[in-house]
Amino acid sequence: MNKPVPEQHLNLSILKGGKRQSAEHIRQNPVKILQIGEGNFLRGFFDWMINECCKQGNYQGSIAVSQPRPSGSAKLAKLKEQDGLYTQITRGLEQGKPVERSEVIPVISRTVDPYTEWEEWLSLGVSSELQVIVSNTTEAGLRYHPEELQEGVPVLSFPGKLAVLLYRRFQAVAGDPGKGLLILPLELLERNGDELKRLVLQYSRDWRFPEDFIQWVERHNRFLNSLVDRIVTGYPEEEAEAWFAELGYRDRMLNAAEPYHFWAIEGEPELDEQLPLRKSGLNVHWVQDLKPYQLRKVRILNGAHTLMTPLALLHGLGHVREVMEHPEFRAFTTGAVEQEIIPVMGMDAGELQHYAESVYERFSNPFIRHNLADIAMNSLSKFRVRLLPSLVAYVEQGKGLPERLVQSLGGLLRYCRVRETEGRYEGTTLRGEPYQVRDDPALLKLCAEAWETGETEGRSLADMVDRLLCNEDLWGRDLTLVEGLAGKVTAYLEELDRH
Repeated sequence: MNKPVPEQHLNLSILKGGKRQSAEHIRQNPVKILQIGEGNFLRGFFDWMINECCKQGNYQGSIAVSQPRPSGSAKLAKLKEQDGLYTQITRGLEQGKPVERSEVIPVISRTVDPYTEWEEWLSLGVSSELQVIVSNTTEAGLRYHPEELQEGVPVLSFPGKLAVLLYRRFQAVAGDPGKGLLILPLELLERNGDELKRLVLQYSRDWRFPEDFIQWVERHNRFLNSLVDRIVTGYPEEEAEAWFAELGYRDRMLNAAEPYHFWAIEGEPELDEQLPLRKSGLNVHWVQDLKPYQLRKVRILNGAHTLMTPLALLHGLGHVREVMEHPEFRAFTTGAVEQEIIPVMGMDAGELQHYAESVYERFSNPFIRHNLADIAMNSLSKFRVRLLPSLVAYVEQGKGLPERLVQSLGGLLRYCRVRETEGRYEGTTLRGEPYQVRDDPALLKLCAEAWETGETEGRSLADMVDRLLCNEDLWGRDLTLVEGLAGKVTAYLEELDRH
């Protein structure tokens, strides 16, 4: 990429030939989707998916985008200046081989700022063409904040905005049961569809919307729970200029993501006729129950992160890819997943193994630097949710103690061997290098006091381990009751100290 960097910015006018015709054709489709969220994830996940559907001729619709917060207006303005276009970079590993590709995404045909174009935004809800509302407002967006409804004044909260938009639609269609919408929140919150529906109804009751409207929302609008998974890293700051030289234009909305994508939606497969994601070959699943998919992600992907992180940091490693390139740590991580986590999950082992292999490939992505220090945040509560259930199940199923999970627990205790200094909790690696631990201060205080008191009173390491493992505030149960666990953890900590 040694070409001169161009001055022109991406817009419809600079696209040539077939690319321009294709983009114009897609943008001329009626707005069937209202998207609440202008950020990197929705553009690198949902919009990219809709573009795949359009390219294959399976979908004839476009997207109107608005931002959930006033602060998003700058990014929305950039999208508008680029005619809704942006370049999506996909890079990572596919079947073990590096891939790197780019394409212009033209599915956004309108941008509407609800804070300056409130009536125009509400009019989107009245359109007979509108079928779907999709959102990603972060978990903070799906919360209740009491608010007064004033005529002509934009509502601040996302669920409140949606309640007003649905009421406007209800009035326009005279309560027609066939005019309800498919609503897909992508926020990383369990039962996200149920929660958004609950909030919409709460605002509707606050504002005394009529009962027949509330019944229309309940019966004729589908709020679907879903689980999404894709790493979207966003604007590639360090490589942007090189990309502009390669592409032949500048793009302030340049967006990067890994090849892997997964979306499980709790709904009947027939909904794919309305939103043909699976028909277009995407890794999207309409399912009866999200729980197995959530369990798979928490125990394997999230669990592997939590498993590797404290020990890797103690040994001086800095990011996930380093772990996967380190023969001993890779074997430690994959061995734990395949021999200690998958066997106790009670699900199809072959399917779980296939998923685990996709996780390893993602962890090895040469284009993503995923810092272990970031993953380490709140490791105590993460271990309790992600790994402890596997450890306990392994024991309860009569398999003995899972060696690697026990070592991970020991590594976590060693990582949390901290001292408080001016409100911060600091520990040292096995080489004596300092690091800061970011976790619940109350839990870190318990750890700090246990280690410090033990050292001051001259207690044995076994006593200190017992004191930590029996603390139900840390683990939700007394882990000294797990036969042999405290002794194994103590022996492993002694081994670590010898290195």
